Amino acid sequence: MRPAAFLLLLLAAGCGVTTRQTPVEVFSDMRRQPRYKPQGTSAFFTDRRASQGAVPGTVAVGQLRDDEAFETGMVSGKYVDRISAPVDAALLARGQERFDIYCAVCHDRTGSGRGIVPLRTSWLPTSLLDDRVLKMPDGELFSVATFGRRTMPAYRFQVSARDRWAIVAYVRALQLARRGTLADVPAELRSEVR
Repeated sequence: MRPAAFLLLLLAAGCGVTTRQTPVEVFSDMRRQPRYKPQGTSAFFTDRRASQGAVPGTVAVGQLRDDEAFETGMVSGKYVDRISAPVDAALLARGQERFDIYCAVCHDRTGSGRGIVPLRTSWLPTSLLDDRVLKMPDGELFSVATFGRRTMPAYRFQVSARDRWAIVAYVRALQLARRGTLADVPAELRSEVR
């Protein structure tokens, strides 16, 4: 055998070209596995589709939404009155951060509704310090942030539910700060108030 022919035969064997394979060898050959194209057909399933949908009721890992009040701000069709999470400094700091990113451009950092966007539009956002907004249950504020209202867009895809609740807590803190008096400040901290 010539060296060139031997080299060609060796290359052909390395590429998986063989003269005869048994059916078991063909099926177990990693280079030639049966597969289906996306949206293709299959005789195996009764609906003749190769791509099968998820079993009804299947929930992806980390996507279980079993707390109706937390996810929607409502229970049995009514807005929840108060945020269910404990309101602490960490939650308020997160709420302030998210508010400054997503809300302050329209509502201003103080919640007055005089942000930069209204300067260039014909509509004015609601002041979050209005009595009407003060009287809203926390669940309604959450719902407005989630689904939007009138000219306000929905933020359910940009801001997580946890962060929307943090924003609600921060809006309540803004409202308290705006309406607070020196008598509301603890006596030991009054000297620090300007």
